[in-house]
Amino acid sequence: MSHDVNRMIGEKIKIIRSERKLSLDELSKLTNVSKAMLGQIERGTSSPTVSTLWKIATGLGVSFSSFVEEEAPKFSKVSIEQIDPLLEDEGRYLVHTLFPTEPKRNFEIYSVKLEPGCEYESPAHIKGVEEYLLVHNGEMSVIVEDTPHTMKAGEAFRFSADYHHKYVNQTTEACELYVIVHYT
Repeated sequence: MSHDVNRMIGEKIKIIRSERKLSLDELSKLTNVSKAMLGQIERGTSSPTVSTLWKIATGLGVSFSSFVEEEAPKFSKVSIEQIDPLLEDEGRYLVHTLFPTEPKRNFEIYSVKLEPGCEYESPAHIKGVEEYLLVHNGEMSVIVEDTPHTMKAGEAFRFSADYHHKYVNQTTEACELYVIVHYT
């Protein structure tokens, strides 16, 4: 992740924390992220993992993409090549934020790539959140509350993301999909 992205994430978290008049200790208790790590993230000196950002988003009751959203113009064209991915599972889980949530839109869209052997576990999101998965290349499994669902190119899947879930690629080829996260 670039230093600009780290700085933007840190600034957004600090703004939300300040608006809610939360100390770092209070934020740590809400998110289960250490006070030291939160301080490093706010200063832009640490590159937070996807899991850490989800913990912070869930603890604050905000969307994942609210940490990287910018002022929205009347139209948007994005190119994955120009977006720094967020990485997890030793770089085998890559997330490109295509369209973050905006004030009048309660969804966000990501391009996700699961390299062979990828296993990414996601904690439960805030109540009412749904995820829509659209696989366009490869094969993967999504495990929701210990129930696996295999998906391949051309298939889509919707589930309540306020349950623990896991993305797995046990094949020898990368799996690429789009993920839409809908907030109620």
